[in-house]
Amino acid sequence: MGIELVIFIAAILFGIFMYWRESNGNGAYRFLNKMVNSKELQMKANNPKGFVYKQSLLPRIIFVVSLVLIAALIIEFLTPIAVFSSYNGVSAFASFAVGTLLGTYIASFVIKSSEVIEEQSESLEDKFDDVVEKGKDFFKDLKNKDNKAVEEAKKEIENEPKTIMNEKSARERLKDKGLM
Repeated sequence: MGIELVIFIAAILFGIFMYWRESNGNGAYRFLNKMVNSKELQMKANNPKGFVYKQSLLPRIIFVVSLVLIAALIIEFLTPIAVFSSYNGVSAFASFAVGTLLGTYIASFVIKSSEVIEEQSESLEDKFDDVVEKGKDFFKDLKNKDNKAVEEAKKEIENEPKTIMNEKSARERLKDKGLM
């Protein structure tokens, strides 16, 4: 179980690295796009899409699994390590594929959140300054509140219980109507 955890963490870091590299430039994806598609179907020059960058779930899964499968086949035939002949090899293959996919989504979240924070950093500072000023004004209002308003409120509170005491209770009103 220990080696699988190490493989999984390494795969997450690999996925983060792969997503970050594609977010900076997508030359390999452009090259493949030019080779496979006709002139009319090729992607535009300003399109940032890559193998995993700005892709939906299914194409991302297909690319990651095929990349890991090719790497596993190379390891299987060029080294004495048997990847597909044991449970441990298949488990490591699956852990690496899932970890890489998870790493791409973690990197996507980090990159998008940093872009949002950069865009709204000035507006957040302004909002924070406004909140601080409103808080200061609120405390000044609390300190300078008129004592007359407090006294009037106390008088109203004292008057209300007297009127309630003079009224009949709900039980007495129901008895008066003959309902009880």
